[in-house]
Amino acid sequence: MSGLTVFNQVAFSVLLVSSLLCLFRIARGPSAPDRAIAIDILGTLIVGFSCILAVWTGLEYYMNIAIAWALISFVGTLALAKYLEGRTYDA
Repeated sequence: MSGLTVFNQVAFSVLLVSSLLCLFRIARGPSAPDRAIAIDILGTLIVGFSCILAVWTGLEYYMNIAIAWALISFVGTLALAKYLEGRTYDA
């Protein structure tokens, strides 16, 4: 694992603060769509964490985790949006 540069520390800190804000919105969101958006953003932040870990450690399987997480998050967001809209999964 290479040394942490100032840029890496700042990027990690920004992602951590953003994650905490998303968790707050998930817990206190006034409506279901607000919570759904916060969950989607949290998934994107997890992809960011995985990419930063891939750069720091030089291990490429973190990128595989990031790609898989992004795909699962996308499909889950589509399913949740369809459910909140009131449609069935067959349409």
